[in-house]
Order: sequence, then C-alpha cells, then structure tokens
Amino acid sequence: MNKREDTGMRKVPVSVCIIAKNEEKHIAECLRRIKPYGFEVIVTDTGSTDRTREIAAQYADKVADFPWCDDFSAARNFCARHAANRHILALDCDEYLESCDTDGLAGQIRAHPSMVGALHIKSIVSGADGQASYVKDNVPRFYDRQYFTYSGTIHEQITHRKGRQPVSGMNFLLPMEVVHHGYALPEDEMRKKQERNLRILYRELETGGMTPYLCFQIGQSELVLGNCGKAVEYYEEGLRLTTDFRPLYVHGMVEGLAKAYVMTGREQEALALMERHEPLCESARFVFYHANVLMDNHEPLRALVKYVKATMMPDTGMLGNELLYCYRHIIELYHMFGEDDLADVFRAKYEECRKTMLN
Repeated sequence: MNKREDTGMRKVPVSVCIIAKNEEKHIAECLRRIKPYGFEVIVTDTGSTDRTREIAAQYADKVADFPWCDDFSAARNFCARHAANRHILALDCDEYLESCDTDGLAGQIRAHPSMVGALHIKSIVSGADGQASYVKDNVPRFYDRQYFTYSGTIHEQITHRKGRQPVSGMNFLLPMEVVHHGYALPEDEMRKKQERNLRILYRELETGGMTPYLCFQIGQSELVLGNCGKAVEYYEEGLRLTTDFRPLYVHGMVEGLAKAYVMTGREQEALALMERHEPLCESARFVFYHANVLMDNHEPLRALVKYVKATMMPDTGMLGNELLYCYRHIIELYHMFGEDDLADVFRAKYEECRKTMLN
C-alpha cells in the first residue's frame, strides 16, 4: 500500500509542473514532499549539467527536455503541455509542499472551474540581523490550462488565453502551504541571479515596451543590486503607467520606491509617497512599511500608531517575521514615551509570537 493510500488522501486530477536547471540541491526533497498527495508530476529540464535530471526521473511521472531560451513562460507552457490533467500547479524546485487538504482542493476545483488559485508561500530570507527570517505571499500558481497560460519571459504571470490579461483580482486561496528556500542566497549568488534577471528584463523592455509590471521587476532587481537611482527611475515610471492599484505588485512598487527614496536621502519624498497611496494600499505590510518611513522622518508617535495598527489587521499573519520587528518597535517606542505598562503588554505578545514562529 502506498503512502497516499495509508493516509487516506483523496486523489485529485492535478498535475504538478516543475521546470528545473541544475537543481540537484533541492529537487529530491521537492519531489518527495509532493509524492504523498498522489498528484501527477511533470519535470521539464532546461539543460542541467548536474544530477537534476537523474534525480527527477526517480520521482516524476514524466521528465521532458526543453532547450533553454531565456523565456520562463515558454518553459512552463511546454511543461504543462505534457500534463495528463487540465488543472496545473506550478512549483519551483526550491519550493517544498508543507501541507495540502486534497478534499478541500477537490471542492475548490468544482467551485471555481475557470478561476486561478493562489498558493500560500512562506519564503525563507536572510534577516537584517543576519539570521534566517521569512515573509509570506499568496502567489497565483494553479490554473486550468484550457483557459489560462503563462506570459512574460521572466517573473512570468498566469494570463487569460484570450487577450493575455493578468488574472489579478480573480484568485482563490488554495488549501495548501509551500516553503520557499530560494531567497536565502549568498551575496554573490544573489548578485548573479539579479544580473541574469535584468538581462532578460531589459531585453523584454526592448521588444515589448514598458508596462507597470515590467518596470516594477526592473526596479526590484536594481534595488537589490544597490542601483538606487535606476530603481527610482523604473519605479516612478511604473507608477506613472499604473491605472489599476489593486494588484499586490503595485503595492510592492510603492514600498520599493519609498525604500529607494530613503536610501538616497529623500526621506520626505518617501513619506509623501506612502501617504499619497495609503488609501489604495490597505494591507498590514504596507502599514508596517509606512511606519518605518515615519521613523526615518523622525515621527515616532505617528510611527507607533501605524505599528500597532499593523498588528491588528485581518492580514497581519502575512507579515511573517516582520511581525516580530513590529512588536520590537512598539516595545521600544512605548518605553521611550514612558508607557512601560503598555510596553510590557506588547512584550508578552512578542514572546508569544516568537514561540509560535519557532514551532
């Protein structure tokens, strides 16, 4: 009796599609985590020179080869074409499936036949203090290939086959969680990754022209590389082109531009930017970053109000380890204002949160 049968899991007609290149460090664990759920697994190798393909063949239902052409969407769509099922879950090799309610997933497929599912991803990152930290995001990754496809050469998005419009605002949350290990990279590896990304992004800019999403991604990579002037240029252009402020990447663009402003000594512009967009970007993460910018502008009382608000919002859980930083700021600020009793209240919340995250 196999593991899926041991656990009584319901078999759901879903194909997990993974593209891989030189991922022998992660791919075995990635595929082992998927196996208990009974999903079909398709791995597309894009030119590995290590043992990635050999390892994939031990676990996957099918391993296909795709000549790499600097186009992530082309590789993902090629992989999906080899799937036996219509419903596709796109994963990366450095993403490990932590949990999945297969009964709930089957119900969602019935309830949302022509919508895209967002995957809850917990990304391990290097914290400001050098310790491992994490952030959380809900990322569109699940779709019916009859209605949707991937578009964009890098930082690809699920789009409608008709009109190729992104699916933002149409997602439901999948009953599963994934831990992503690909952001906690050594500095030299991160630099190489961002330089590769920029090479592809600038090529796409030349061939397809500017879009808000493309400007956002260029700004993100330039900021990671410390090119703050370039980051400001593309973030500003992206916001100028933006007409729909609902997509979460737009909120990230505002936050990124504020960070770039602060890093270049333009703290007042950063604050004006955050306050201008506050009515359109109501999330715990945005409020937390707004508080940080208020601190950069030497407005601790207003920052305290924002930090407290960030801990009380419906999506506070999406802050990840940033919730701990939030509590730390609150404790320090209450002590600064002589409100030791309130500082103690939040110290208890901090300790409870820290224990929960350690578990």
